[in-house]
Amino acid sequence: MSPERQEVAVEVDGRRLRISSLDKVLYPATGTTKGEVLHYYAQVAPVMLPHLADRAVTRIRWPHGVQDGSFFEKNVPAGAPSWVRTATVPTTGSRGSSRNGDKIVFPVVEDLATLTWLVNLAALELHVHQWTVGRNGRPRNADRLVIDLDPGEPAGLHECCQVALMVREALAERDLDCKPVTSGSKGLHLYADLPGRMPSEGSTALAKEVAETLQKQHPTLVTATMTKARRSGKVFLDWSQNAASKTTISPYSLRGRERPTVATPVTWAEVEEGAEDEEGLRQFRYDEVLDRVADLGDLFATD
Repeated sequence: MSPERQEVAVEVDGRRLRISSLDKVLYPATGTTKGEVLHYYAQVAPVMLPHLADRAVTRIRWPHGVQDGSFFEKNVPAGAPSWVRTATVPTTGSRGSSRNGDKIVFPVVEDLATLTWLVNLAALELHVHQWTVGRNGRPRNADRLVIDLDPGEPAGLHECCQVALMVREALAERDLDCKPVTSGSKGLHLYADLPGRMPSEGSTALAKEVAETLQKQHPTLVTATMTKARRSGKVFLDWSQNAASKTTISPYSLRGRERPTVATPVTWAEVEEGAEDEEGLRQFRYDEVLDRVADLGDLFATD
């Protein structure tokens, strides 16, 4: 067995796991190894796990590193430990096939052992729905709303910050407070906790209403239209991620980009600075996120 393929036995939260290929480079541009990725997730787990709790997780895996392609995985893979919590969800209205016919068996990440097991499978990105599952494994109505601010070149994070302030005001008019999170890619995500659980159709309609209103008010900067040809120089407000079948990258998840950037909760002061200055806000690397958590705590936590 090559050094890269060597396995080590570890105990995490009382669970026995075998971890492999700690020296494998997953991000060639920075030389970031699988061992460093596992360390990041172990360190960030105290603030990340509460936001994964009770949510079915779709993973994007890069088994050979970010340079060699990825694949989506929804179902719990074969050979999963028996202690991994799962949720069986009907596929009605969702995309993709399931080996179970009309259902998908998702993992639910409720502890560090499950998180470590998934990351050991090179699941760099963890995506979740805006609804949770009950202890019986059945999906509940949405408990939060998300609007994804996706810039079309030459627009970038600077323009996203400007639009985020508009979205914040529009949601406040509807008695909703929102929290900003950099996407770890190009844009921003804005989350608002719903005062009561709402069917996904309702939260989708609400997000779409906000997006279309801002499109009318700021047609040169905002679009609510998914057609990519119409996004150039504008910020697309993706309201569709509130659909029951859609997922969004979890706060504190790594992204499978050239560099190990993270979906990072930020303050509104940082967004305001980013709206004024093109260099005022950027996407953060995983090591910077750990420093931020140490200094600022969990900015995504509910007050």
